[in-house]
Amino acid sequence: MIKSDSHEPLAQPDEVATAPRRLTLGLPVCDRPGERRFPLTPEGVEMLVERGLAVRIEHGAGSVINYPDNRYARHGAELVDRAEALRCDVVIHLAPLTPADAARMRRGAMLLTLLHPSMQDPATIAVLLKRSITAIALDLVEDRRGMTPFADILSEIDGRAAVALASSMLADPTAGKGILLGGVTGIVACETTIIGSGIAACAAARSAAGLGATVRMFDNDVYSLRRAIRELGQQVIGSALHPHVLHNALRSADMIVATPTEGHFSVGADLVEATKQGVVIIDITRKPGHTFPSLPVADMGAGRNAMPDVAPATRMCLTNPGGAVGRTAAMALSNTLITMFDQMLPCEGVGNALRIIPGLRRAVYTYMGRVVNPIVARCAGGRSTDINIYLTLS
Repeated sequence: MIKSDSHEPLAQPDEVATAPRRLTLGLPVCDRPGERRFPLTPEGVEMLVERGLAVRIEHGAGSVINYPDNRYARHGAELVDRAEALRCDVVIHLAPLTPADAARMRRGAMLLTLLHPSMQDPATIAVLLKRSITAIALDLVEDRRGMTPFADILSEIDGRAAVALASSMLADPTAGKGILLGGVTGIVACETTIIGSGIAACAAARSAAGLGATVRMFDNDVYSLRRAIRELGQQVIGSALHPHVLHNALRSADMIVATPTEGHFSVGADLVEATKQGVVIIDITRKPGHTFPSLPVADMGAGRNAMPDVAPATRMCLTNPGGAVGRTAAMALSNTLITMFDQMLPCEGVGNALRIIPGLRRAVYTYMGRVVNPIVARCAGGRSTDINIYLTLS
């Protein structure tokens, strides 16, 4: 029997824990000409899911690097249509979006892409500004040491792929000359001429020398050239861009690889005509194809079957060798993206991330409805504004 003055227990409401909203990451198909690489492998997706992201991938997006949809699904990705992938908080699309796709993005979302100045469309930039999209060029992102990890790893892949693909083309008995680069006793090695001495140039030189080719490297930046030769060793012959020496090297070369140099460099039509028939010419500069303006251009990332139907002896300028090894690029990009998200996620918001991480802030090209990068501003026909003004006021 309960006494009247005793305390009667009251029902207590259960505590309901509200799960925080997960940040969504969208991966639409990237099929624009000139950029067919995909940014994440299934294993990379799994690592981002473990960090709390909801990864949504468009059906068939991974097929370009020969990964089926079910492989991504097994690693935690949600398979969605294109519209759903574009409505995520963060969208990764390595080529600039079309105006229609940009209009489907959520207002205030983040776009991770590569700069691609020659592919920038003023109409797309206008849509990004209208929807207040924060667009970040991954190839401009810097780490704490001032290095550009995305740009550097893609340059290294381009250099390695250029030599690997050129070697295959030279060895092709039908479309090529049926020759090896070198390494055979009693046979004079093929000659490789490399213009530039940066990361891509060193990667190409190391690959060509490893296959036994005679490698010559040219650059007017003597300090960069000296650093490259010290790194590569005496198996690579270095020279300034002296016209007479360069012309002789181009005439005798079986493979020519043009990489970024400090100033614009181009090879005239007369000198191109003096090169060997069957020479493989690859341009991986910032403006692919501009180094050899007299030659037809073919995108190696589109596949051998997509190249123009020309005679084997016809000279051609090949571009985008890294696009032909898309899975390698995806592995490298996955590693770098995971490192970047590890730095961004604790910042709790895009604005905070841009304030805290200077290397990320320098890569932004549209923010709060304004263009904040001078290169993109020129493409859009306008002027850029310092992003620090908006970060200070917001």
